[in-house]
Amino acid sequence: MKIGYIRVSTQEQNTARQELLMESMGVDEVYIDHISGKNTDRPELKKMLDYVRRGDTVIVESISRFARNTRDLLDLVERLSAKGVEFISQKEAIDTTTPTGKFMLTIFGAVAELEREYILQRQREGIAIAKKHGKYKGRKPVDPPGFQAVVAQWQAGKLTAVEAMSKLNMTKSTFYRKVKKAQTSSPVPHIPSMPDEDTEK
Repeated sequence: MKIGYIRVSTQEQNTARQELLMESMGVDEVYIDHISGKNTDRPELKKMLDYVRRGDTVIVESISRFARNTRDLLDLVERLSAKGVEFISQKEAIDTTTPTGKFMLTIFGAVAELEREYILQRQREGIAIAKKHGKYKGRKPVDPPGFQAVVAQWQAGKLTAVEAMSKLNMTKSTFYRKVKKAQTSSPVPHIPSMPDEDTEK
């Protein structure tokens, strides 16, 4: 079964040209979104992805009508492939039913990976420059919600260490490290010493 996906950015834009293409390609079912391509919440696209089955082929007029960017395209095609569904983009001549089409998709994947590497490289260079000028502080650690309250209950004897760790979803080493750090940064009442593995309750 051939499934068509059409997208235009607004309600006012005409879908006639894309619909004509779908008709010429013998599409059986069409899904149409009137929404910006940057929007991740595209209801008709979601319906289409749920509807397609093994042996179907999804057809679009162009990649820009289907995906937000190269990474999004690869993710969508991977979802289709996992369901045994082929993909055709008429403008870019991408057709996963042919060796040439699969090769084109591989090129898109390589470009996406290259873009990602460039971004990471620029981030690393920016961090290195910031560190050199003493401006990079790194990501500030974030305590889990309710951390101080749970620690206070533990210190007051209302919770055991194991119960406190369970509430905070922390390992023993992480729990005691964060408690010690909190005590150093802002003095708190006496913190019990770390118990042995076989005695902790």
